[in-house]
Amino acid sequence: MAAAGMEIGPIPDVVDPRRRARCAKDLRAFCEVYFREIFYLAWSDDHLKAIAKIERAVFRGGLFALAMERGGGKSALIRTAALWAILYAHRRYVVIVAATANKAAGELEKVQAALETDELLAADFPEVIFPITCLERIANRQKGQRHNGQHTRMTWQQNKLILPTIGIDPAFDQYSLAAGPTAASGSILTACGLTGGEIRGQNHYLADGRVVRPDFVMLDDPQTEESAYSLIQCERREKLVGGAVLGMAGPHQKIFAFAAITVIRKGDMADSLLDRRAHPEWQGERFQMVRSFPANTKLWDEYRRVRDEDLRADGDGSAATQFYAANRAAMDAGASVSWPDRFNADEVSAVQHAMNLKFRDEETFFAEYQNDPLTGREGGEELLTADAIAAKVNALEQGVFPAGCHCLTAFIDVHEKLLYWAVCAWKQDFTGAVIDYGSHPDQRRRYFSLREAARTLGRLYQGRGREGAIVAGLADLLAELLDREWKGEDGSVLNVGRCLIDTGWEPDPVYAAIRLSKRGGLVWPSKGQGVTAASKPIAEYDRKRGDFIGHNWWIPSVKHKRVLRQVLIDTNHWKSFCQSRLRIALGDRGALTLWGDNPVRHRLFGEHVAAEYFVRTSGRGRTVDEWKLLPHRPDNHWLDCLVGCAVGASMLGTSTLEDAAPRRKTIKAPRKSRVRYLS
Repeated sequence: MAAAGMEIGPIPDVVDPRRRARCAKDLRAFCEVYFREIFYLAWSDDHLKAIAKIERAVFRGGLFALAMERGGGKSALIRTAALWAILYAHRRYVVIVAATANKAAGELEKVQAALETDELLAADFPEVIFPITCLERIANRQKGQRHNGQHTRMTWQQNKLILPTIGIDPAFDQYSLAAGPTAASGSILTACGLTGGEIRGQNHYLADGRVVRPDFVMLDDPQTEESAYSLIQCERREKLVGGAVLGMAGPHQKIFAFAAITVIRKGDMADSLLDRRAHPEWQGERFQMVRSFPANTKLWDEYRRVRDEDLRADGDGSAATQFYAANRAAMDAGASVSWPDRFNADEVSAVQHAMNLKFRDEETFFAEYQNDPLTGREGGEELLTADAIAAKVNALEQGVFPAGCHCLTAFIDVHEKLLYWAVCAWKQDFTGAVIDYGSHPDQRRRYFSLREAARTLGRLYQGRGREGAIVAGLADLLAELLDREWKGEDGSVLNVGRCLIDTGWEPDPVYAAIRLSKRGGLVWPSKGQGVTAASKPIAEYDRKRGDFIGHNWWIPSVKHKRVLRQVLIDTNHWKSFCQSRLRIALGDRGALTLWGDNPVRHRLFGEHVAAEYFVRTSGRGRTVDEWKLLPHRPDNHWLDCLVGCAVGASMLGTSTLEDAAPRRKTIKAPRKSRVRYLS
């Protein structure tokens, strides 16, 4: 009785062999015939290009990366293409790779749902669908399921699908025990996250004893919002694609791949794969929602005003749609969209839909719909990118300062695991150069983060507590930086003239290390404070006895002689100052440069310096750029080091013309005549 319950009985015949055969080599026809409810809109030229690329990768091989617009149906196309490839046995082992394991499992779940519910698939692929239907959504039945007494060897799991093995006798055109398996029998579809361990070591034993490995990979947006804004995660995911993903086929085997990706920011993993100079093997291509924008910007400005006013008045935007319908010919002039059928029910055209997306969030629109992220800010002033910062190299050797520099400054940013540091050289007019930077302990690799640091202070100074390890680390680092004689390109020699140490995270070990230092007179504790537009600027502070007020930095007096004085820094001003120095072209007066001739060496440094953005605010009669950390909270420690080095230079007398405050003229009081009294 148990064996009888496991037997699924005869497989139904194919209802429409012609329909099935017509879609065998035509992915577009397969989508239109079997998944019409998903692909119900007319195809765009970009969709047809993507389909052609997938077919080429499946039949002829190769690697292809396409940047497709958000919501353009790329995930649905990838799922359908993966199913098409295994149903017709074009590929034996297909893997869908997504950004996370949960997202990948969700994509495979949709494929499984289609196999369970699609009536046309059940009609034309009975040798695949009928055994799946017999499970009745009870996964445990797969282990004992039989057809004509033979195990179907089907696997129906959250992240793995193996199609049932069913025999067929071509001579009688019916399913039979004696014949070999159908073409799709044993075809495999798995899903995994890019960073998960399941991506490695994928293989499967067939019924005849052969071992198969993945031969086709479909990457579906393999990066997250968080990873796109992290250089370390981008680098890691890029290496996983080039190593673990493309190496799944095993030795002496080639694997073919198709990647449907979306660019989130300049320099992210998707942007890198699309760069044909960096990755020519992927033959990257970018698709855009809008190929050319409307020429009549005045009408669109008026449209936006009407739309905003309507929405503010609790409207639904219909007033703007009426305005567009009345002026459509003039407003569409010069515009070209890639998918004319993509617009919502309350919109008139794809041009209006695209412009609504642009007005809603321009930054997101250019990144996720145009695959060409904005690099600047509204108002004309651009934030420097990490690549632009890393490109400011001056061709000098590491640790060598340019000729004409009068001082060297250093800064140490203190954390529990690491000490970040930088040394800069300065000319009298604030032309500067970053001559060296790093971490203590040295991580011995190009890309790392504070959170993932392998070599930490605690491991380097074992047997000490947290504060003891910081004190020991500061002592060794101060000796290394301050005792060293730094060489100039003209043969001159300089020592570090001022070193600031951040006390914002843990002040006590910093004070202890400074007291123990042999060069305590050169080392100052410091603390940053962002002076906002609503706050009183440092220049207007009431000066007390013993205070010293510099250019946007301040050394307050202390009541006790044993207490070390610290430097308080207006970080908003000095971050803007460093940004402006980095923006100055190489060779011009006031430019800030980096050592070396290879910008790739400074990519992580550039990420730290570009980790913040500013919001321009006004108050108390002045305008201030208030700096904030980006939402994904990247490391910004070398930015703090750069700011501290600039403040140290200001303490040593370095200044610009605009920094110099005009001297007040002293008006002497008239000399009083002496009065002589007669006795």
